[in-house]
Amino acid sequence: MRKGILSLTAAAAALALGLTACGGESGQTTSTSTASAPAAKAGKIGVILPDSKSSARWETADRKYLQEAFTAAGVQYDIQNAQNDKTAFQTIADQMITNGATVLMIVNLDSGTGKTVIEKAKSQGVPTIDYDRLTLGGGAAYYVSFDNTKVGTLQGEGLVKCLTDKKAEKPIVAYLNGSPTDNNATLFKSGYDGVLKPKFDSGDYVKGPEQSVPDWDNTQAGTLFEQMLTEQPKIAGVLAANDGLGNAAITVLKKNNLNGKVPVTGQDATVQGLQNILAGDQCMTVYKAVKKEADAAAKLAVALAKGEKPTAASSVKDPETGQDVPSELMDPQAIYFDNVKDVVADGYVTKEELCTGDFAAKCTEAGIQ
Repeated sequence: MRKGILSLTAAAAALALGLTACGGESGQTTSTSTASAPAAKAGKIGVILPDSKSSARWETADRKYLQEAFTAAGVQYDIQNAQNDKTAFQTIADQMITNGATVLMIVNLDSGTGKTVIEKAKSQGVPTIDYDRLTLGGGAAYYVSFDNTKVGTLQGEGLVKCLTDKKAEKPIVAYLNGSPTDNNATLFKSGYDGVLKPKFDSGDYVKGPEQSVPDWDNTQAGTLFEQMLTEQPKIAGVLAANDGLGNAAITVLKKNNLNGKVPVTGQDATVQGLQNILAGDQCMTVYKAVKKEADAAAKLAVALAKGEKPTAASSVKDPETGQDVPSELMDPQAIYFDNVKDVVADGYVTKEELCTGDFAAKCTEAGIQ
């Protein structure tokens, strides 16, 4: 009898402690203390971002928008960045679940690591959301991203447009693909291959050197592109899979006085990428409205944390398992010099951070208010 009373007392104390606990900013954990908000009864949401090197978006956009969405919903959350460390990625996931996460949202570093994390979460009754990148064979409960094949299609069409504008004849086109372990990179390539391969097959374009860049590493991309340009000095266009890889190519082109003469693509509409477009060194980028992606993912995560079973607008077939994964896919937008202003108007970047120094005059020319 006495044991039972002590157990009940301990359980009540533990429950009270759990209800009052909240994380501090220094631990990259933020939560609300609004006890009156209905959503405060929801469980805790853990989010693992991949790195801060491959693209600035993870820290400047995704973290910010997810924080805003979770705060508005009144739920506890913990957002951490694995900094491209697979061991750290798994350790963070374990710690989040141990510390009470009832939903896990991940941007995998590769499908193998992601699958291990998802399977472990499942075994402990924690539903998972693949954010931005699908974990092949992982079996996440939901997948939230952009139409990544369309992203690649826009890149391919963009390069064709810029080569046409330059009146290039039988241009030699080089590829700087994304990481070979990222399913998104495969989808991007599928999209731009769909546009460019017919050009190669017809003889209108010549397929130049091609490299996939491990871990989307911009430093490696620069080294690889320097080798490509040495191998084929007459490269006339570069299909770079994101702005970071594009900037790596542009840096090499500048050293050879070829910047602005050789169109380069990109993706993510980073400040650097947009400035390269304003300067005439980058042909185009693809804008992905990350706020829409983050809001859609947060909505699913909050519903799961409340014990609900939300529905998704569509589904994506996992090519490894053949299973349909409930999905929310956003629409990307091609960005050129004349519509850089759209990214600013959408609030993704500010005029203050974009139109610095020599770019001020270019911003005025591009109609950026």
